[in-house]
Amino acid sequence: MQKRVFIIHGWDGHPQEGCFPWLKKELEKNCFVVFNPKMPDPPHPKINLWVNFLRQQVGVPDRNTILFGHSIGAQTILRYLESLNKKEKIGGVVLLAGWVHLTDEAYEVEEDREIAKPWLETPLNWNKIKSCANKFIAIFSDNDPLALFSDSKIFKKKLGAKIIIEHNKGHFSGSDGIKKLPSALKAVLEMSEKNK
Repeated sequence: MQKRVFIIHGWDGHPQEGCFPWLKKELEKNCFVVFNPKMPDPPHPKINLWVNFLRQQVGVPDRNTILFGHSIGAQTILRYLESLNKKEKIGGVVLLAGWVHLTDEAYEVEEDREIAKPWLETPLNWNKIKSCANKFIAIFSDNDPLALFSDSKIFKKKLGAKIIIEHNKGHFSGSDGIKKLPSALKAVLEMSEKNK
């Protein structure tokens, strides 16, 4: 079976942002089929819209499927896993600057608080999420201005995620100048090896 990776960008992001084009190219060199879709209405992400769109992109989930999400893309993946039935399971998940809480700096305008509210206040069924993937890796930056660094403890406790700490990478956005991220590539390759 072909190994597939889906790269899910973040809020107001796009497929060509930051390290995504580099990661796609590197994974393709390693014989992955990589999907890097533009999510619907990126400036106004909505849970149902994004989760349903991801479901359509993935089709039938299997152990050769790895999901990679940045910021609200990571949240989308968690909520997608929560929606799977008990028999559906994927190979693994890489969460880049994933969050369950946000700092006040995340809100550039008042409308942002309304957009973020459902993502922050709709509970996650952590046990269900954990049961739908073989492995979780979460990558954080020690100076992320938007996602709380303490969320790394939540991902470790609730999902058994392996935590990787990067230094001075901000929110890993295009505006942070992150064009390559070897730890992200290594995380995906590690998952692929585990699922052989």
